[in-house]
Amino acid sequence: MTLNIPNALTITRIALIPVFITAIIYSRYDYALYLFLVAALTDVFDGFFARMKNQRTRLGTFLDPLADKFLLVTSFVVFAAYGWVPKWLAVTVISRDIIVVAGWFILYFVTGAARVEPSLLGKVTIWIESLLIAYILITINLPILPDIADAFFLATAAVSILSAIHYMYLGLRITHAD
Repeated sequence: MTLNIPNALTITRIALIPVFITAIIYSRYDYALYLFLVAALTDVFDGFFARMKNQRTRLGTFLDPLADKFLLVTSFVVFAAYGWVPKWLAVTVISRDIIVVAGWFILYFVTGAARVEPSLLGKVTIWIESLLIAYILITINLPILPDIADAFFLATAAVSILSAIHYMYLGLRITHAD
């Protein structure tokens, strides 16, 4: 069965994206923070349920990373438009995701099968990007956090770039093109 708890949580995460963006557009940054935190929790719990209840599906394997990419890319585009993150950082994050998705399609066409297998560095990248979005939303709502935005921007960019290079290396190894 493909509609199980993990898949329902992933679909919920995707459905929350337009509501999240609408909250930002209407300056309801408190709602945006809550919605982002709920989306992050659905990401944690869908993986938890998939492993604990042995409910991994092909749909979930495909949708889960896609949901992450939709949420993060949308966030970085909107946050860059609002001036909350530098435009160069949004370009860096989005370029990394384009490289990952394009690499997946290339692997699929070259090898005939491409499983979505996130690496540890890829997971760290998603978490750092998510923490940055949460940090920004928290500082907008509660400006009591220390101002570490510049260091956070640089760390996010560095990890995103390393992750893109890592995925390119893995793709070349799979196709024996290295």
